[in-house]
Amino acid sequence: MASFANSPRLLKGGLVLIDADTSAVQRIIVLQYNPDTLSRTLQPQAVKESGDRAEAMRLTGPPVETIKLDAEIDATDQLEFPDQHANTVQFGIQPQLAALETILYPASGQLLANNALASAGMLEILPTLSALTLFVWSKSRIVPVRISDFSVTEEAFDTALNPLRAKVSLGMRVLSVTDLGYDNKGGSLFMAYQQLKEQLAAKNGAGALGMLGLGGIP
Repeated sequence: MASFANSPRLLKGGLVLIDADTSAVQRIIVLQYNPDTLSRTLQPQAVKESGDRAEAMRLTGPPVETIKLDAEIDATDQLEFPDQHANTVQFGIQPQLAALETILYPASGQLLANNALASAGMLEILPTLSALTLFVWSKSRIVPVRISDFSVTEEAFDTALNPLRAKVSLGMRVLSVTDLGYDNKGGSLFMAYQQLKEQLAAKNGAGALGMLGLGGIP
């Protein structure tokens, strides 16, 4: 179906993996279909109860924000043009699933290297440093995240048992400057995210006490 020349281009959400030290882009994962819903939860970080009334209104840092979404992956469109999508014909949607799942895995080369070090008698081996994952949901929401939970429901298969359709549930925890510090790309992206929230809040129309049925604060 032909699209109108002036119709807006639909932006896609997705994940970008960057090198934590150099900020070089390592991988870009574009969601095939944007989820219909995206849920977010913010848990405020307040001073723990200590009996000191002066501390009751203090915040220790940005809230802990979690994001959850369900994404669909479907090979139907690609299979209509098999000459253009040889990988889909051979593997179904396994490449798309693997691109998401391997975010959670240490690189196999690093695992083998660590095992070699352990076999050679190395007493202390540092855990593998993963890439920094960014969740991108438009230009105004680019946030560093850690995937906290991941589940896949595969719903259709070809004759070789390759999955052809699946639903992926992603749970992500936003990494703030409390987690990352200020002197790196992840920290600066979080600060830009928070500052934009503050700018948007300033654009919200001011309320009036009369709208709440009050003439003033008692």
